[in-house]
Amino acid sequence: MSFNRISRLCHRHLLRHRQAVRTMSSGLAPAVTQLSEEEQMMKDAAARFAREQIQPLVREMDEKKETDMRVIRGLFDNGFMGVEVEERYGGPESSFFITNLIIEELAKVDPSISVCCDIHNTLITLIFRRYASEELKQKYLPKLVSESVGSFCLSEAQAGTDAFALKLSAKKEGDHYILNGNKLWISNSTFAEVFVVFANVDSSKGYKGITCFVVDAGTPGFTVEKPEDKLGLRASPTCPLTFTDCKIPESNVIGNVGEGYKIAIGSLNEGRIGIGAQMLGLAQGAFDCMFPYVLERRQFDRSIYEFQAVQHMVANLATKLETARVLVYNAARLKENGLPFVKQASMAKYMAGEVATEVTSRSIELMGGVGFTTSYPLEKFYRDCKIGCIYEGTANIQLNTIAKELQREYMAGH
Repeated sequence: MSFNRISRLCHRHLLRHRQAVRTMSSGLAPAVTQLSEEEQMMKDAAARFAREQIQPLVREMDEKKETDMRVIRGLFDNGFMGVEVEERYGGPESSFFITNLIIEELAKVDPSISVCCDIHNTLITLIFRRYASEELKQKYLPKLVSESVGSFCLSEAQAGTDAFALKLSAKKEGDHYILNGNKLWISNSTFAEVFVVFANVDSSKGYKGITCFVVDAGTPGFTVEKPEDKLGLRASPTCPLTFTDCKIPESNVIGNVGEGYKIAIGSLNEGRIGIGAQMLGLAQGAFDCMFPYVLERRQFDRSIYEFQAVQHMVANLATKLETARVLVYNAARLKENGLPFVKQASMAKYMAGEVATEVTSRSIELMGGVGFTTSYPLEKFYRDCKIGCIYEGTANIQLNTIAKELQREYMAGH
């Protein structure tokens, strides 16, 4: 079955699902982890692509510290980029939940590829769909669905967790803006063609001067610097960016001038669910590597899984995995159905990051010496997982958000 056919089925299912949620007044609601036929088809398609097209290249990409562009081409060819983009712009008009299933399945094999898909779907195409002018939508969304990778450019040296302390300036000159400054920790940047950049048009207004721009790769005055040498996600390029008298047309402003902070907050709230899905997939990939081994590995004339201590360790990890899955899936379904989800998104990202850290570490211990070698993917999962507690809001920032939401709900009488 072609992807377009699957996408149309998924779109019809999504409409039916939303209508059912609105009209259901009695009876049993489905479990958040229960997948529709269409969701299962897309999950299986992503798993097959990851297994057949990504897995053979994982070690080579990690060692070379670069993405094989055949994989990126495959993401587009299989419809995994711009999953929610409307049909009138050439997209499949599928669902947010399916987007996260794809992110999860890719992360089971290579989180470096998963994060590219995640950023492109939950940040870049979201921003264009929700905030861009019709002119920008028509110009960029067809490309973002078919061939052009997007990059999200918010962080700077002094603007990490304090994201709105950014110093990149945008000075208005006639019908253009002149950008000067730097960005740091920018993913997808070596091969991205569309950059969503946050800059301040009036520093005297603080965060209310922040404005969102689209910048094309190759624009004069815009330079992608040498990639960082990272602990994990080594196949995912993370680079500094330099803007030197970079001239951007006024028509390239996304949303309203001075409201870039709203765009950043709104998109990151949804993006955190995607990172939760990535960490969930990573943790499941590590577990799936470890479990067959402990069943087969023999010591003292028996499978090591027959030892109760090992059973308890594995059962504990499986329980935490399921906890993370329920949180991620629930947050995705809440968002998809137009319900409040900010608290749940932070819970999902926080818990999935913590679970990924524990599952990868314990899985190495359960596999012993071989888990510590590059013969198995566990050491890579172990290196890759740590970023889940850092990017798109650190673990402590997620706890801050959860605490504030709890207080707000209590004060509102909930």
